[in-house]
Amino acid sequence: MLKKFIIPLLFGLVCVAQAQTGDMFPNLDGESLVHGAVNIPEDTKGKYTLIGLAFSKKSETDLKGWFNPVYQQLIKEPSPNELFAMDYDVNVFFVPMLTGAKRPAYEQVMKKVEEDVDKQLHPHVLFYKGTLKEYKDALGIDDKNLPYFYLLDDSGKIVYATSGGYSDRKMQKIVDLLPF
Repeated sequence: MLKKFIIPLLFGLVCVAQAQTGDMFPNLDGESLVHGAVNIPEDTKGKYTLIGLAFSKKSETDLKGWFNPVYQQLIKEPSPNELFAMDYDVNVFFVPMLTGAKRPAYEQVMKKVEEDVDKQLHPHVLFYKGTLKEYKDALGIDDKNLPYFYLLDDSGKIVYATSGGYSDRKMQKIVDLLPF
């Protein structure tokens, strides 16, 4: 009896985790810390795009743990003296999702983040203000305390999805999927 329940449950969890791969990323309108409007995936078509979404204070803390490694690997121009440096042409956006009761604090939170985050990351921090349901449903988000990361191809399709804190293994998977 227990096997009849557990096997379909595990199969269902695997299917949900992989359901996003190959799907188009849902439209997300936001404002960057340089105060420009960005629509993902419309404004990012033509380049691969890495998106990190955070829905709570806990997930924002984990999201910030990705800032430096992603900057060093994907955003920063490599030094011409580095022998094996790669110069990736990829869009990167870290997105605090201000939903529900957090929406009225949008400007206040944006100002605080603008002060706290390195200016080199400002074009890569994108604020979203709106509802969560459409993203939760479309992206299979089930834990607001984790950040979620999506690598989109040049047409806006999800080619890789992961969640949680930074790890070298997750970054390597992202880098492996980027075109040269």
